Amino acid sequence: MRLQLALNVRDIDEAVDYYGKLFNAAPHKRRPGYANFAIDEPPLKLVLFENPDAAERVNHLGVEVFDDARVREAGHRLEAAGILSEVEEETVCCHATQTKVWSDEPQGLRWEWYRVTDETPDGEALIAPSAAAPAAIASSSAACTDESGTCCA
Repeated sequence: MRLQLALNVRDIDEAVDYYGKLFNAAPHKRRPGYANFAIDEPPLKLVLFENPDAAERVNHLGVEVFDDARVREAGHRLEAAGILSEVEEETVCCHATQTKVWSDEPQGLRWEWYRVTDETPDGEALIAPSAAAPAAIASSSAACTDESGTCCA
């Protein structure tokens, strides 16, 4: 399990450069306007959305788990507590197929518990960025599922 921090950033290239240096890590996945880092120490999934006009820097928070049972357990716990907002089964978001449950905290921040079930639903192989310059992989229509053009927003 690892925590997820999804941020809206003004400039994706600038943000990837900064966070790569901050965590001494290359992006796990990079697409135009999108990057994510799967960091081992500290255990963090850092997701960056290029969204220069966003009113808030934090897009959402999450907990990434590595088996379906953990997502179901979180869903049952949130439902029993009366704070389950949404359940998504095998939805394509953030250039991956995911199963997730959502909860909206009283002040509007969104939390998700999720598991990635397919890392490349568009069939493209992931390309590790070089140390010299981040690799951009062609955009996929499977990246975003909402009308704003930002997945998981």
